[in-house]
Amino acid sequence: MLSAVSLAAIWWVIAGGAPSSWILGGPAVLAAAWTARRLETDMGVRLSFAGLSPFIPFFLWESLRGGVDVALRTLGPRLRVRPGFARYQMRLASPSARVFFANCASLLPGTLAAELEGDWLTMHALSTEADGNPELRRLERAVARLFSEDLEGVR
Repeated sequence: MLSAVSLAAIWWVIAGGAPSSWILGGPAVLAAAWTARRLETDMGVRLSFAGLSPFIPFFLWESLRGGVDVALRTLGPRLRVRPGFARYQMRLASPSARVFFANCASLLPGTLAAELEGDWLTMHALSTEADGNPELRRLERAVARLFSEDLEGVR
């Protein structure tokens, strides 16, 4: 669960440390902490700092690469798209890790998560000509490290 202290720290950073921001921030932090506590389940998410440190640059790079790729495909003199859907079978076990993976998969060049059902993620792709599975496998490994999951020997 995100504690009130963690949420307050996030608010402080977002607000740039302005004391006057606590007029709105104080009630917002308390409401968010109360909501997080009410929504808490026994599943507990274990995030790994060792997985977070390499994930941040990976996330930033893939976000940049995805944005540039889409811009080049759609804004160039010749529209280079051949849209369609592809399915990917995930090996992640945790529901939180799966949802996080699906959201991050939308950052890969020309992709958007369309449906998450059980072990399967359906992706919309701007181009169905290339095999997106290697990129999705690489992302899945990064998410597994972040959520302290071992994918070895899984399907």
